[in-house]
Amino acid sequence: MTAAVLADLVGGAFRPADGGSTLPSLNPSDASDVVALVPEGSADGANAAAEAASAALGNWRGMSGPARADVLYTWAGVIAQRADELARAMTREVGKPIAESRGEVARAVVILRYYAGEAVRANGEVIPAQAAGSLQFTLREPLGAVALITPWNFPLAIPLWKAAPALAFGNTVVLKPSEMAAQVASLLAETAVAAKLPPGVFNVVHGTGPNVGTPLLRHPAVRGISFTGSSAVGAQVAALAAGRNVRFQTEMGGKNVLIVARDADLDAAATLAAAGAMRYAGQKCTATSRVVVAREVADEFLVRLRAEVDRLPLGPVDDPAAAVGPVISARSRDAITQALRDGKAERLFGGVLPDDARFARGFYVAPLVIRLTDPEEPLAQRELFGPVLGVFVADDLDHAIALANQTPYGLSASLFTRDIKTALTYVRRIEAGLVRVNGDTTGVDPHAPFGGMKGSSSGSREQGPAAREFYTETKTVQINP
Repeated sequence: MTAAVLADLVGGAFRPADGGSTLPSLNPSDASDVVALVPEGSADGANAAAEAASAALGNWRGMSGPARADVLYTWAGVIAQRADELARAMTREVGKPIAESRGEVARAVVILRYYAGEAVRANGEVIPAQAAGSLQFTLREPLGAVALITPWNFPLAIPLWKAAPALAFGNTVVLKPSEMAAQVASLLAETAVAAKLPPGVFNVVHGTGPNVGTPLLRHPAVRGISFTGSSAVGAQVAALAAGRNVRFQTEMGGKNVLIVARDADLDAAATLAAAGAMRYAGQKCTATSRVVVAREVADEFLVRLRAEVDRLPLGPVDDPAAAVGPVISARSRDAITQALRDGKAERLFGGVLPDDARFARGFYVAPLVIRLTDPEEPLAQRELFGPVLGVFVADDLDHAIALANQTPYGLSASLFTRDIKTALTYVRRIEAGLVRVNGDTTGVDPHAPFGGMKGSSSGSREQGPAAREFYTETKTVQINP
């Protein structure tokens, strides 16, 4: 297949990206397949996109909520019409098994339709005034032009769960996608044009972080920043935003935990632990990285876990049966492999690639389960972003929760138990933004707040009613007779 040469969407028109050099976006299942040539970009492209968003702001924020809702609903329809094309492009570019890609496209439609509804909800509240006869109320006003910096692993869902609320509440958007998911972002831009979003309301600019991302975040027109990615880059984004006194949110991953109590349904726990750790090669922010299992049931649980991991086929993403595909890049594969070499954990099972020529063409890491004993071991602390699951054995519930909390992250956690007292103790004491009982660690409903504690998040939440809090400012109004 021919590699696409990507263009920016600025002010409603596609234009060649500034900067002469390009980077290849490769198919992780077959590195000989160059999906797209991604411009390295420049500050000129970032500035043009920010200025287009700023110029479009007055008309967009001036539209009624129902009018903006109609635009978002139309956009959802265009994406639904192109669902198969988008899913196949996603699978090819980021290595997501096709069934999961189709699910993500469906979720993108749901996100846009949900925020179309949010655009027509109440936009403030009446507050009693001290002065007799005065009318006092609040209004929610958009921040302005906002910059969205998004990763490769959910190339439709994450851009849209940021962009849809921003647009619903009257902001305009500049999206800077990951270079490794740029083709999907370009197709998203095409759907925005087909849906007739007003020019400049939604802009997409390609390039690297230093060339495009940093100039974009520094542009004076940008009044809000939403970032999902690594902790190191998230810290830089936060410092830059704080220095400019603009609102920001950062979502920076996790070392998510699934606790198996002694009274747990071991079959259910093993099934969801294996799926959460291994599907999509463990490349979800909420993927299950650690299991903490009660000593009394540890051996029995590991037998079930091994069987469940073995049931998840590893294969190229064009294989409909594949549940575990490649990791995103050679760099990611090599980093995971090196971390395992350097680590001190015992290998329990897995970790051997099949002897098949197909796996030599892509960036594969064989699913692996390891035993952890030291909670300070790097393999217990670092987010590997691969199909590796570490298992701790705990003496009791206090020990299990202590092990679960002993990381710099706090995104997602789950506990399997049949005892309500155990569940309530865990809910109160676990340090995570997403807390489940008898469920997996992955995913969140589009209408529920998403975000973590500690090093997983800057503290704000995405999605649901929390999105209005981030993308709007409160204006307090008093009218006297």
